[in-house]
Amino acid sequence: MDKQRTVLITGAAGGIGKAIALEFSNQNDFVYVADLNKDAAEKTANEIGGNAKGIYLDVTNEETIQTAIANIIHERGSIEVLVNNAGLQYRAPLESFPLEKWNLLIDVMLTGVFLMTKHVFPHMKKETYGRIINISSVHGKLATPEKIAYVAAKHGVIGVTGVTALEGAAYKITANSILPGPVKTELLMKQIDSLTAEGKTEKDALEAIMYPKQAMERFIEPEEVASGVVYLASDVASGITGEHIKVAGGM
Repeated sequence: MDKQRTVLITGAAGGIGKAIALEFSNQNDFVYVADLNKDAAEKTANEIGGNAKGIYLDVTNEETIQTAIANIIHERGSIEVLVNNAGLQYRAPLESFPLEKWNLLIDVMLTGVFLMTKHVFPHMKKETYGRIINISSVHGKLATPEKIAYVAAKHGVIGVTGVTALEGAAYKITANSILPGPVKTELLMKQIDSLTAEGKTEKDALEAIMYPKQAMERFIEPEEVASGVVYLASDVASGITGEHIKVAGGM
């Protein structure tokens, strides 16, 4: 890019978020590594180097979001790129799915995307430039048993992305979503471990996670998702908005 942009990434202390932060830093953008775990965010930022800063951010708390964004604008003057990545998982049959877990997953992965976009949007409109990339999932287009809150949230992210794209178009703000398949992160490995603890073999557990069958029959690397995000944030992708792109190995 011609200028160093300011990039804000939620849930960026590890996994996909960390890989995204590294990719942006490698092209000389300045990255805010935002996470509920401030120590982990600062550790990741230190590993990345001078083009990164770790900050505390609770995407379910509107006041915290407003404060964080105000601080970034004060420090950097603008936010060119927002990546909504924060996520978590919980599995249970529909009839026994706890309401508190439903609320938590919806708050983090759907309401959080709305709130982050709501409060970054005015600054991007002022600059007549912006790139918003939301991390949905292949579950944003299909269903899997025992993941009702996750599936609902990820479907919702696609809807939020579409509306954002329409409202941002006049201000040269693009909004797109990436739909990762089975990425070998701590979040996914916890799911596999829980299934093996239920008596499934690791092969059975992998098949349960990879639904429907994946053509490539392999995990997706976090760096592969990050490459898609960085591309959508680039100026060569300025004509792409309102799109939902799978990085899923043929699922």
